[in-house]
Amino acid sequence: MSKQTRNVSGVSYHHAEEGYFDKRQLQRSAGFWGLWGIGVAAVISGDFSGWNFGIGEAGWGGLAVAGVVIVVMYFGMLFSIGEMSAAMPHTGGAYSFARSAMGPWGGFVTGLAETIEYVFTTGVIVLFSALYLDSITDELLGLSVGDDQWIWWIVLYAVFVGLNSAGAEISFKFAIVVAIISIGVLVLFAVLAIANGAVDFGRLMDIEPEPGNSEFLPYGWLGVLYALPFAMWFFLGIEELPLAAEEAHSPQTDIPRAGIIGLITLCATGALVFVLNPAVTGSAALGASGEPLLDGFRAFLSDDLAALLSLFALIGLLASLQGIMFAYGRNMYSLSRAGYYPKFLSITGARKTPWVALVAGAAFGFVVLLVVDILARRGGEAGEQATAIVLNIAVWGAVLAYVLQMVSYVLLRQKFPTAKRPYVSPVGVPGAVVAGVIAGITFIGVFINPDFRPAIVAIAVVYAIGLALFGVVGRHRLILSPEEEYAVSHGLHGDPEAEGYGGSVEDELLAEEDRG
Repeated sequence: MSKQTRNVSGVSYHHAEEGYFDKRQLQRSAGFWGLWGIGVAAVISGDFSGWNFGIGEAGWGGLAVAGVVIVVMYFGMLFSIGEMSAAMPHTGGAYSFARSAMGPWGGFVTGLAETIEYVFTTGVIVLFSALYLDSITDELLGLSVGDDQWIWWIVLYAVFVGLNSAGAEISFKFAIVVAIISIGVLVLFAVLAIANGAVDFGRLMDIEPEPGNSEFLPYGWLGVLYALPFAMWFFLGIEELPLAAEEAHSPQTDIPRAGIIGLITLCATGALVFVLNPAVTGSAALGASGEPLLDGFRAFLSDDLAALLSLFALIGLLASLQGIMFAYGRNMYSLSRAGYYPKFLSITGARKTPWVALVAGAAFGFVVLLVVDILARRGGEAGEQATAIVLNIAVWGAVLAYVLQMVSYVLLRQKFPTAKRPYVSPVGVPGAVVAGVIAGITFIGVFINPDFRPAIVAIAVVYAIGLALFGVVGRHRLILSPEEEYAVSHGLHGDPEAEGYGGSVEDELLAEEDRG
């Protein structure tokens, strides 16, 4: 094997061993609807659980204000991401954009933020899904695992690692089906709530305001700031679509289009739940619920019928479990293929899916949930905040990745002004700046909220370990994957569909003199 290396920006690239990329192949399986399905499926659990904690932070009116701000952020961000993903149709997504704009260290920091986002988001969804499952089996069958929720966690992780490892085509088809069913469940909730006369909009603002505040903003403007992360829960994950670039038939056109149409879909479903769910139960009763939609069904149906309908509601959570797990698998795969993470994580096997990365992410997520369970059993403030802290770790990783992606967009417009851009954002640099500023403000909201300081500490520890390992080991063992080829060649190479993996392009780039 050639020992040829090349040093660029403080990192070293090595020639890939023979057969390296053959062991790390993905398969093109997704058209427009498959991408729409995986995007909507990844997010739609946010309509079933999680968003309602924002009511507890800001009241209904405060969360409404936060939601409008977050919608503006997501549209600006998805337009920008759509442009970058069309120009760089690689599985790396956010890491790929930041690598080209800010060098290897920027790529690693952004990629790690996205790993944190998706692995922890998967954990949150497993947590909520287990609560729904246990409530349903208890009410319908009289079976409950009680405090041993870890049994459900193992079942959920095992089933969905298996599903995502079975093949990309199966994953995309499953995503379409469960996304449509989930939307149907939300529409059914709305129809039944209205038909049963259970909707009372006077309940939306039933939270007693703190002194000096209004019923619309019972906790003031600081509450709105604290609610921003929870408003994100309606949309968090839709930005994952670029991770499917090497599995999409037409990534340059379908990823931008699926992202925007998927976001419009989620705006509609989110508005439906945000208005009607608290109008049925009351905002005060919903602010700390782990199963708000189930509480909504219970408000106007018998317990047995509510549990039966919530069995269908569970599909929404399982849809997101599959979609977000898909995302962390591809994120870890791309970083591993390039050498930032241990290279064995990117092995795909006969079914062309990153099954090793999927298993590794599930194992880490399970350990996180065990830690949360221990904190919850201790009771007190730590126990009460444990679930929300995990949710905010996911959001913190997301907003950090969002900020870095918007910075990448602005830099790429400057550094690669003549690069081929099959899709161009209609809001351009100003839209990216607005989205980046909102993401930064949301980041601050998480940072200054004293309830979530443990989340910041946990992520700081992960980053300290990750940066140390990359600085000592990883940066000396990089491979010219498509994302790296594109960055090193300043946009001239890196299209695996046209050029293949490694080979003459790799030889050419490794033979060039160091550009510094």
